Amino acid sequence: MGGLLKGMALAAAFAVAAPAAAQEMGALARLDAERSFVRDGRLGQGAEMRLALSQGVPWRIFTLDDPPRLVIDFREVDWGPVDPSSLLAGEQVQTLRIGAFRAGWSRLVADLAGPLEVATAGLDVSEDGGGAMLRVSLAPTDAATFAAGAGAPRDPRFDLPEPAATPVLPPKDGLLHVVLDPGHGGIDPGAQHGGATEADLMLTFARELEEVLMRAGGFQVALTRQGDIFMSLEARVAAAHRAGAEVFISLHADAIEEGIARGASVYTLARDAQDAASRALVERHERGEILAGLDLSGADDRVAGVLMDLARQDSAPRSRALAEALVGGIQEQEGAVHKRPLREAGFSVLKAADIPSVLIELGFLSTDEELRNMQDPEWRARMARGIRDGLEAWEREDTAEAGLRRR
Repeated sequence: MGGLLKGMALAAAFAVAAPAAAQEMGALARLDAERSFVRDGRLGQGAEMRLALSQGVPWRIFTLDDPPRLVIDFREVDWGPVDPSSLLAGEQVQTLRIGAFRAGWSRLVADLAGPLEVATAGLDVSEDGGGAMLRVSLAPTDAATFAAGAGAPRDPRFDLPEPAATPVLPPKDGLLHVVLDPGHGGIDPGAQHGGATEADLMLTFARELEEVLMRAGGFQVALTRQGDIFMSLEARVAAAHRAGAEVFISLHADAIEEGIARGASVYTLARDAQDAASRALVERHERGEILAGLDLSGADDRVAGVLMDLARQDSAPRSRALAEALVGGIQEQEGAVHKRPLREAGFSVLKAADIPSVLIELGFLSTDEELRNMQDPEWRARMARGIRDGLEAWEREDTAEAGLRRR
């Protein structure tokens, strides 16, 4: 039932009623908060959702597990000043998040109290095309059934990035082309603690690191995002290719639910993250990003997979050397590294086969002392200098070994 309904909902998303098809779909649909609600179903079982829109729009609906969530994508809705919590009544839907998640698309995420499957879903468009009502009903189900039906449906009209020209190699200008990737952003704030969000802290640090590198000379730097916007995992890697990246550095700050942890870690890509902490970290970082984007795992066909494996035979050792150099630079400038600073994990954002790529965990946002560090400009400056020194050391070694690599 869940898979059939998901397919029906996806089909309906691109077959809005005829009166709506005649509208100019480039204009934003507006949410009428007064006529919209999310509340418990009859006798407290399940949930009901009504979203009143000013016009019909393409849409799709699906669920995600661990934790259970309902996701609805629209093209495109102006949410206005509405507080999502004002739409909630009852206990079956705990929180709502709304916002833009890519150009031209909006997203609603409902955090569910437990496993609820989509029983019915439909968009009713008025005959004159002057308004529309999205009606969704959720019914209780067991955890196994919910998990089996969860997952974003693959559809090229939603999921594929815009066609891009073949990447152009950076000019031989004597500069090391570095792409910095501030993690999370937009509807996905990442880890949160003490009123701070991982997305904001990493964007601040990325801008400061960019300045340190540019002042040092010898670097050309680009950021995957310049503001508080969502970027899917695919889009981040694509941005690195468009920038002609020779190095890709993704910036994050970890959080743990219990205990105290300290220090920076540098991750490189592993096919299988054997370390339990590494697996948990991947789940925490990518859960939110998969929610609003795409996981690259398993997306390659056989031929592409072989070609990527060949490319990684060259890039993987260079990534490991880069990670070692960065840990050395950070230790020299700041000393704030984790007791096991070099790690491997299956982060999708590190899967650019032809670019040496690392993910730096600057510290633990959930540890008060480390949060204060990340909010301290002097500490961030020392960390940025450490990364600069590590990049410079790695480039010297990498250049010296260039003649030994596969051509």
